[in-house]
Amino acid sequence: MTIRVLLADDQTLVRAAFAMLVASAPDMEVVAQAGTGREAVELTGSARADVVVMDIRMPDLDGIEATRLLAADEDLAGVKVLMLTTYDTDEHVVEALRAGASGFLVKDTRPAELLDAIRTVAAGDALLSPGPTARLISRVLRAPEIPAPHDAHHASLTALSDRERQVLALVARGLNNTEIADTLGLSPLTAKTHVSRIMGKVAARDRAQLVIVAYESGLVAPLNSA
Repeated sequence: MTIRVLLADDQTLVRAAFAMLVASAPDMEVVAQAGTGREAVELTGSARADVVVMDIRMPDLDGIEATRLLAADEDLAGVKVLMLTTYDTDEHVVEALRAGASGFLVKDTRPAELLDAIRTVAAGDALLSPGPTARLISRVLRAPEIPAPHDAHHASLTALSDRERQVLALVARGLNNTEIADTLGLSPLTAKTHVSRIMGKVAARDRAQLVIVAYESGLVAPLNSA
């Protein structure tokens, strides 16, 4: 299956470079390009994009607000957003994940990594490693300006079994289904089933949302929180 990609960035040269890279992949095609967040929202549906590669800072409507609008549109439920940021310490990344992004990359990432990232989010997985992303989320969620955890998250966690809480904690640490299965002595299929059930119980779009829920609910303590 060919992955239909929409590129959203206000810098024409950056878009052109990304477009050439994506077009070079045999399993992808660029179906639209946008210079603002509003254009990205307007074009995503008409272009039938599978993945939107979204710059976090754009005029008219920034990437975070554009992502929030895409996530709120039931007709675009299958669209995944891969957020791009200039710095991997950009605190807006957590807000982007809350808004519905499935992951993020820094703009100076290697070409092959960008293509792999697009494939990852298109497959429904979150681009979240146990390294930089977890540290970033932990640091930002410790900040005093972060709102209190949503009551819905607390309520939904009470519906989780002990095993599901274990699985959610491992998802928050960046483990994939195979790694979760190995850690808990489960089959990969059982681990995947647990993750799917957890997503349903806490009303999460994908694994990126599960990470946010786990940290905000207090199930997983921020790194170096002591």
